[in-house]
Amino acid sequence: MKKTIFLLAFMSLTIQAQQKTEFLIRPYLQDAEPTNIRILWETNQGGESIVEWGPTPKFGKETSGKSYAVNYGPSRIHEVRLTGLKRFTEYYYRVRTANAVSAIFQFRTPPFAEDNESFNLLAMSDIQYDRNYPGKFREIVNDGILPFLKSHYGGEIQDNLALVMIPGDLVENGSKYYQWKEHFFNPAEGLFAKVPVYPVLGNHERNSLYYFKYFSLPENGDPAYAEHWWYKDYGNIRIIGLNSNEGYDDLREQREWLKEVLDKTAKNQKIDFVFAQLHHPHKSEFWLPGESESTGKVVKMLEEFTTKTGKPSLHFFGHTHAYSRGQSRDHKHLWVNVATAGGAIDNWGEFEGRDYDEFTFSDDDYGFVMVEVNNTDPQNAKMTLKRVSRGNEAMFRNNLLTDSITIFKKEKKPNTPNGLSPTNGKVVEITGALLRAKPFKSDFESAFHAASHWQVSTDPSFEALVLDSWKQYENWYYKENRQQNDDLTDEPTKRLEKSTQYFWRVRYRDQYLNWSDWSPTATFKTQ
Repeated sequence: MKKTIFLLAFMSLTIQAQQKTEFLIRPYLQDAEPTNIRILWETNQGGESIVEWGPTPKFGKETSGKSYAVNYGPSRIHEVRLTGLKRFTEYYYRVRTANAVSAIFQFRTPPFAEDNESFNLLAMSDIQYDRNYPGKFREIVNDGILPFLKSHYGGEIQDNLALVMIPGDLVENGSKYYQWKEHFFNPAEGLFAKVPVYPVLGNHERNSLYYFKYFSLPENGDPAYAEHWWYKDYGNIRIIGLNSNEGYDDLREQREWLKEVLDKTAKNQKIDFVFAQLHHPHKSEFWLPGESESTGKVVKMLEEFTTKTGKPSLHFFGHTHAYSRGQSRDHKHLWVNVATAGGAIDNWGEFEGRDYDEFTFSDDDYGFVMVEVNNTDPQNAKMTLKRVSRGNEAMFRNNLLTDSITIFKKEKKPNTPNGLSPTNGKVVEITGALLRAKPFKSDFESAFHAASHWQVSTDPSFEALVLDSWKQYENWYYKENRQQNDDLTDEPTKRLEKSTQYFWRVRYRDQYLNWSDWSPTATFKTQ
């Protein structure tokens, strides 16, 4: 019996030795720092993990790493950490496991914040396989993202893209081993080999062990929940990854960790912007059942951080398979659903939705989001977010820019508006009054009137509000701009109480999310 077992084991090893070592997943980049980076890949067998690298295609250096089993078979994931790199420098590399040798790729290390470099980021989500459109993610990467980078920024991929963020649902079922190779890594190998990718867990990952084996994310989260939450700095931005899935979303440990990170970020003068990514929306115009109260708590923390520090923030999310972009009323904070990059679109009217005040643009399409961070002049640091659409089943779009917004770190207030009528205690009918104010003005070049906030109260401190109306210059909902004919300089009230004195005021906002001061308080009375 022992001889039989030994013979079988010997035969198995002999077959493996004779089998050709091949790549299952080609190299992809992780956890990039100005002076180090991680490179991972997967082969069908073999434990050798070697990266040849250097500032030219001749390399000159060689670094070995580790390998570990990913499944019950002989396949191995390889991970090599390169150190001693120079910041914001281009390097060439290739990987080797036995007779499997990759092509030569290039990457660029991140800059330090004080280098004042400008760079571009990419965000997309809900990539999971759709049987009706099985090649959609491959199309979005190879016919969408890569040509867009080339045509809009020029140069090589690693020169015009810093990193990729994915707020969840990378595959349809994270517990199925084959999906990681076939549905996620293989379609995007031309992208992930040149720029690092930073995902967070969605519900479709199912908290699978495969997720934690395939990714080597920053090790600055809670050690007891490694890679569930983390942060990564690139130049003057800080990216925070969070787990919004049930069982983790309301964990005290995650909330306390986030508070600590935000407190440290508030004191860090090198960070100008904060980007958070988590899977579930707080509000969704397409799919109300997908909303999460716990995400609302995160949004509130980010809003308070931004108002306290003056550092603009945003949160990327997905879960609803359609694009939405909005902003907080009282804070310089963006809400951005970056879906869908593969999952079946949640079409208008397919599920219960709602037209929320926060969102100015929603569209049921495939696509991705670019963020251009300009830091060449630190006194005028800014970010520009762009939605690039690939259309939907009814209408194809070839990288059409459908939405854009620019945010400056520095506040540049519009001029304080002045009320026109009713003022000076004018008497109006109880059926309501039409509030009117003077046109928008700003000393900031190119600023225009993007929002108005009207308040009516029965007391001069505006604690007893009878009207609290926030209108934005556009509101694209169900393929219609519901704000198309509103110039934002007037607002009707509802029915009022008779024989009552009212106080009212208004403030204006520009397209960069800068609010003016409130107008001088005006008064009117009802008969």
